[in-house]
Amino acid sequence: MQSRDDVGLEDERSLKGKVMTVATSSTVSRPEDPGASGQIGSESVQVRAQLQLREMILAGELPGGSRIAELSIVERLGFSRTPIRAALMRLEQEGLIECLPNGGYAVRTFSERDVSEAIELRGTIEGLAARLAAERGVAPVVMSEARECLKLIDEVLGRQSFGDEEFSAYVRLNGQFHVLLGELSGSPFMLRELERVASLPFASPSAFVVVQANSPEARNMLIVAQDQHGQVLEAIERREGARAEAIMREHSRIAQRNLREAVRGQQVAQMPGVRLIRKRS
Repeated sequence: MQSRDDVGLEDERSLKGKVMTVATSSTVSRPEDPGASGQIGSESVQVRAQLQLREMILAGELPGGSRIAELSIVERLGFSRTPIRAALMRLEQEGLIECLPNGGYAVRTFSERDVSEAIELRGTIEGLAARLAAERGVAPVVMSEARECLKLIDEVLGRQSFGDEEFSAYVRLNGQFHVLLGELSGSPFMLRELERVASLPFASPSAFVVVQANSPEARNMLIVAQDQHGQVLEAIERREGARAEAIMREHSRIAQRNLREAVRGQQVAQMPGVRLIRKRS
């Protein structure tokens, strides 16, 4: 894999794009451009405002700790105050911004422990979902979709080169697999909880995969994660609940390792979004 020791402007923009991809990979997909259809519902406007605000924060355009000026955001994004206010409320619920005592919002910063605990929580819930799937049995059609998803990931990891296109494909498929894992549980409640925890800042399954993209052993680490994907499906099919749960708990430790590298790394620590994470004191 090509070294990124001397990151040029073009490579830096590419890296920012990767961070934006992984940071929003567990969120709702972008709606179509309203200009294409000429009409757009109020809910879609809110979603667009929410996505754009989130990107501004993760790209460092709104630094951690800074107060968000509602009027300035309205003028900058071109939306009315109503969808902007709704978007701010949603981002506050996600934990990316916080309410100020005298009104308004500010961009949150996070301790390394905050992010670590969010990742651990995701691993715990995913482990429970895997155990329920193993104990209750799963719908064959969902298991088939999960197997097909892993097959596609294998194809991506098996390519001779592993560049931006392969990275983006991995992020998309990895997110898809983790959603299917929730569906395997057969529990709407579990699905909702997985969606909720994955929406926490930096807690999505692919939130720190970008760190692996900048490591000399990038593909090897992704292969390890993919092997765990296969193992958990095998455990579910064999009705081995405790093993399935343990695998997913262990699986989240890869994200924990990437978090440590992201926070302590010299160049990686300067990536957009990661600036919001404070090192341990």
